[in-house]
Amino acid sequence: MKRYLLAPIAVAAAAIGLASPAIAFWEYGHQTVAQIAYANVTPKTKAAIRKLLAQQALLDTPECPAGTIEQASVWADCIKPLKTAHGKSRFGFAYNWHFQDADVCAPFDVTESCKDGNCVSVQIDRDVKLLRDRATSPKDRVQALAFLIHFVGDLHQPLHAGDRHDKGGNDVKADYGIYGPARFNLHSIWDGPLAERAISTPPSLVRRYPAAERAKIGAGTVTDWSRESWEAAYTAYAAALGGDACGTVPARVKMDDATIAKMVPVSREEIRRGGIRLAKLLDKALG
Repeated sequence: MKRYLLAPIAVAAAAIGLASPAIAFWEYGHQTVAQIAYANVTPKTKAAIRKLLAQQALLDTPECPAGTIEQASVWADCIKPLKTAHGKSRFGFAYNWHFQDADVCAPFDVTESCKDGNCVSVQIDRDVKLLRDRATSPKDRVQALAFLIHFVGDLHQPLHAGDRHDKGGNDVKADYGIYGPARFNLHSIWDGPLAERAISTPPSLVRRYPAAERAKIGAGTVTDWSRESWEAAYTAYAAALGGDACGTVPARVKMDDATIAKMVPVSREEIRRGGIRLAKLLDKALG
């Protein structure tokens, strides 16, 4: 599934018919989730993050740096096209780890998506365990940290957690406000322009949150968070389809300004949750 970020320059290029640049999926969103997390972990955890990421050379991915938490947040997308000397995908095994598309029109169930551990929630738990285990090799610990930072962001992009058997909304063509000619799909809207508008809407999401707020948002398990993101996916489809998430999908969905304005708070909340929950997991794994 193609899950790309359409940053402002890409939106503008597409709108005027130019070829858009290749930009990693939801880069701004991932970096913001990581920055929120870094602002809310303990000093001990911050030191552990810096120490591990200082060993980024162990990853052997100079094309995809992971020396800072912001770089690490997009590393798992950057490595997708990397090949071995024989032309095979180096990280193809991780393709399905970025999502778990549970049907929003059926009871919540990720059994099929998470078969054999190949889904985002299972990998989040796995990465925490690898980081907590001091027997894990230094290379695997650095990789687990980079994956964890990225995957928590993925889980909190609603269309990585729920869909209608349409590749997370990738098969749903959509217009975003005035950008009809840009030829978005529903997934790319949540990846890019909607996330960017949500993040840039004040007040800033990147700040130290009160302990009570962190405890409330960080409560529960990764499965509980998966269900919440799945519910947000239902909301995303309902907004796009005129109120009925399970209604008929038109040839082209039109997300007007009013609909976009209603979805901005949903996107902001998911990003905020992602950052605070990532902080909780990092403290658990490294603190």
